[in-house]
Amino acid sequence: MNEVLKTISRIGIVPVIAIEDAAKAVPLAKALVAGGLPAAEVTFRTAAAEDAMKAIVAEVPEMLVGAGTVTTHDQLDRALAAGAQFIVSPGFNPDTVKYGLSKGALMLPGTATGGEMEQAMALGLEAVKFFPAEDNGGVKKLKAFAGPYRKLMWMPTGGVNTKNLMDYLSFDQILACGGTWMVKKDLIEGERWDEITAICKEAVRTMLGVRLAHVGVNCGDAEEAKRLAGMIGAMLGLAPRETSKSWFAGDAIEYMSGVGPGTKGHIGFKTNSVERAMYHLGRQGVEFDPESIQYNDKGAAKFVYIKGEFGGFAIHLVQ
Repeated sequence: MNEVLKTISRIGIVPVIAIEDAAKAVPLAKALVAGGLPAAEVTFRTAAAEDAMKAIVAEVPEMLVGAGTVTTHDQLDRALAAGAQFIVSPGFNPDTVKYGLSKGALMLPGTATGGEMEQAMALGLEAVKFFPAEDNGGVKKLKAFAGPYRKLMWMPTGGVNTKNLMDYLSFDQILACGGTWMVKKDLIEGERWDEITAICKEAVRTMLGVRLAHVGVNCGDAEEAKRLAGMIGAMLGLAPRETSKSWFAGDAIEYMSGVGPGTKGHIGFKTNSVERAMYHLGRQGVEFDPESIQYNDKGAAKFVYIKGEFGGFAIHLVQ
């Protein structure tokens, strides 16, 4: 997959911005970055789009900047000159897509039908926008398309919000979701940067869905693990069960059949996406043990340990 597409996928949510005043572009971009969303699609719906992109590229280098609502060759040229790293259009125009590809641009044209998607694939595109997503049948329609278009990725935009975000992102052919709910016009015009940051943080928390899975306790051997799981199970009414490396009492307490990572044991956390959790936590300075990563059959991380111990416990993330 193209490296920019990989970054978009790891970020998971791309704010779609229509900005009227280019002077507000940099503080807006900084608010998005602070909220955990270092990406933006700046749309050509306003006259300030080009200057806004130039300002963000120059002053917020960690932001991945794309141009949206690109419908003409002129807009595409101006977007690339302003530093846009990907180009998004509301619909599928083969001429515009071919022109963008001839310029070396990463194109994400809007599609809504199988015919448009097939044309995009014929031009070598790995991903397309699905717009307007909710009005066109939402994730249910995309899952219906998944059979014949198994290698195509989609970026749904239009009607996506925190309530239905995971309906889309839980489907493995969704590249990321585009949205406007964190960059509403009144928030930008009122320069309510802290509020924008808070909405972004809430969206990231929803997307990652990190929650406690279980606590693992290191034991001397398998017999001790079995004994403790049975004892705790009997005490609390939890059924003991054996795995290849441990015994569980219910689902929340794991007794290791030997000494595993962590002096005392480990704490496991579930997340909706290990790949996205690694990206977002990594931006906060969290380091991961690369030798601990386990991958699914599509090459995406499904398990990883965080480097270090925390109160004598190791911590891992699991899909």
